This record gives sequence, C-alpha cells and structure tokens, in this order.
Amino acid sequence: MKKVSLAVAALGVALTVGLPGAFARVEAPKAPQADPGINSRSITIGGTFPFSGPVSSYAPIARGMETYYRYVNARRGPDGRRGVYGRQIIFKTYDDGYNPARTVQLTNQLILQDRVFAIVGSLGTEPNLAIRPLLNQRRVPQLQIATGASYWGAQHRQFPWTMGWQTDYVAEGRVYGQWIRQNRPNARIAIFYQNDDYGKDYLRGVKAGLGSRASSMVVNERSYEVTDTSYASQIAQQRASGADTWVLLTTAGTPTVRALATGRQLNFRPEQIIINSVAATDQVMAAAARTVGQEYLNGTISTGYLKNNTNPKYRNDPAIRSFRRIMSRWGPEGGVDIRNTFYYYGVASAWEFVRVLYAAGRNPTRASLMAAARKRNWVNPYTLAGMRTRTGRNDAFPLDQGKVVRYNNGTFSEVGRLYDGRPG
Repeated sequence: MKKVSLAVAALGVALTVGLPGAFARVEAPKAPQADPGINSRSITIGGTFPFSGPVSSYAPIARGMETYYRYVNARRGPDGRRGVYGRQIIFKTYDDGYNPARTVQLTNQLILQDRVFAIVGSLGTEPNLAIRPLLNQRRVPQLQIATGASYWGAQHRQFPWTMGWQTDYVAEGRVYGQWIRQNRPNARIAIFYQNDDYGKDYLRGVKAGLGSRASSMVVNERSYEVTDTSYASQIAQQRASGADTWVLLTTAGTPTVRALATGRQLNFRPEQIIINSVAATDQVMAAAARTVGQEYLNGTISTGYLKNNTNPKYRNDPAIRSFRRIMSRWGPEGGVDIRNTFYYYGVASAWEFVRVLYAAGRNPTRASLMAAARKRNWVNPYTLAGMRTRTGRNDAFPLDQGKVVRYNNGTFSEVGRLYDGRPG
C-alpha cells in the first residue's frame, strides 16, 4: 500500500509539472475539521443527572464534579497553565429525573445544540443504556459513567465509545462471596435483590465468589420490584429459611431502609448482614439507624474502593485534605455537607477524567480521548491505598478491586486486604 501511495504521489507531481497552470483554479485541501466542543481556550463536556425525582439524593455527584472542574480551571497545572493545557473545562448538566426517555432527549440536546466534546459522568444504569447506542453511532465518548453495571466493560467491543469507571457490581458481588467463604464457611445465606439488571449483576457476582459452594450455602433467594411498597412476604420467607447471613442487594434510600425495617419488625436477626456499597452510604445507614436502631446495624459488612472521607482514620490524609479544601473554596454557594460521600465520589470521578484528558494530548480529539481511556495505568489519589487504575486492549474495567468495610456506630472502617473482583 505504501508503494502504491508513493507511486500515485509521483504521478501527481509529474502531471503538475507537465501541465503548468492547468489546475490553477483548484482550491488547496481544507484542514480536517476539529471535533465539536473544543478550541484553543475551552473544552465543553456534559452529562445528565437526577437533580429531581426519586433518586435525587445522588445529585451531589454532579456538584462534586463541577467543583473539581472549577478548581482545575483556577489552579495552574503541571504545564504551568490554568485548566488542562490552557483550556477551561465547561461542564453542562441537565436534570433528567432518572427518566431514560428524558435522558435521551437531553443528551441529544447536549450533542446537537451544546455541541459537547464528550458525555461525562451521566448517572444511572437504565439512563446510560438508553443513550449508549446513539453516542456510539455518533462516536461521542461516554466516560465516567456513574453506575457500576458490568455492561460498560463486558460489552466494550460492541460499544467502543463507552467506558465506566467504578468497581462494577459483578466484581463487588464476587468480593462478598469470597469474604463469606473465608470468614463464614458454614454460612446459611439469604439474598434479597432488586429484580432488574442492577440486582442480577450483584447476584451473579456473589455466586461467582462463593464458587462451587453457592448452591449449598444459599438457602433462600427473593427479589423485589422497584414498585413494591412492602417486602414483608419475601423477608418472612427468608427468616423462615433459617438463614444466618443476610445479603441485601438493594438501591440507596427507601428500598434499603424498608428492607432493614421489615427485617427488624419480623424479628429477623441474622448473625451477619451484608449491604452492597451503592446502598450502604453514610446517609442511608444513618436513616436506617433511626428506624431500626444502631444495634441492629452494627457489624454490617459492605465494600469500598474510595477512601472514606468521614472516617477519622483519613482526617490527615492528603487526598481527603485536598477534597475538603477544594469543596470549601470552589464548592456551591451556601456550602455543602462535606460528610456526604456523593460529593467525594464526584471529585474522585472528575479527577479521573482530567487525568485521562491530559493523557489524550495537547490537542485532543474524541478518538485520542478514548485511546487514552483504554490505556490507563496510574493511581487515583482518592481511591484506597494499593488500588491502581488500569485498562488495556482486553480490559475495559478501570477499577476492579475492593476492600471489605465494617459498620459500627455511624461509620465504616476497612477490614482485611484488598480483594480482586475480576481475578485473571
């Protein structure tokens, strides 16, 4: 092919020399058109978030991201310039109310009207599934997805312009299964999960972690629908099963608090409660404690991949101190509750995107941004010690580790070692 190209070029030169002036009116080739959303001064990105509706408690994630971008725009980076290589980050966000149809409409607005360079941080499994086809068709990067669904990594060949970030639900579930096998080898397990892709991802992971013992250790499985207003029937059956280990694979807010409250009312007192990380936030656990009592929750197990900004252990940690300083100076007007872990998640996610943006080069394109996202190998300072962000040609899961954390009297503390949620 190279020889053919050179031959054609030579022929072109010969024709030009042999016919002087014959093509004098032909215009010079135009420079390649730049991708939308980027110029020498700024780069515009966007995303949709539930600022209203049933899961608006997740809204601080977007506010944390906005705050970090304001900080980046104000400070001087490693190249001595503000922003990223002198470009200010403009972050456009819209409220989709966690409604996938609304997500599609607003994402189209971000692409066609706001002309964003990339979609960054949009929240929710179903909303992101709804926009994934159109973003890949138009070759618009879809990064830092705020959901741990396994789709983003498992289907990366089919949807190469999409990539998640956080430890996925299957990997997290596998950590619970491994922990139970090692620490409660004779456990009788009841699993209560949300009957959708979210809950089933977790369920697959737990059973993978239990391995060949899953069929004998799991004595009861029951699911709930997001529209259910009572879980009494399912949880009564779980209590009757004789389970001594209760695994809740629920969503944050009402489902988790309702499940725990129902268990308490039915006098279901398993020796060990395990709650998935999405649901086991400090805010949810505090609400549950007010309903069922602190004693019922103490000893609960979950997992983490980020440092716990509310744990006294990290009071003087450089990343936590940086988070507090950034939120204090560049955060939303009126201040925020920096104990809210969703702000911390937002800052950690925004740090990751900025790191990818630097790796994409001084004059990034959408293609170079995705290429950089697929070649990560660094430490995000907001993640747990020992964790490393890695991706590769056959690995589209940036984070795949986690550490078990135990809840006592209002806070989670790390216990034991890091687990690999995707061994091999």
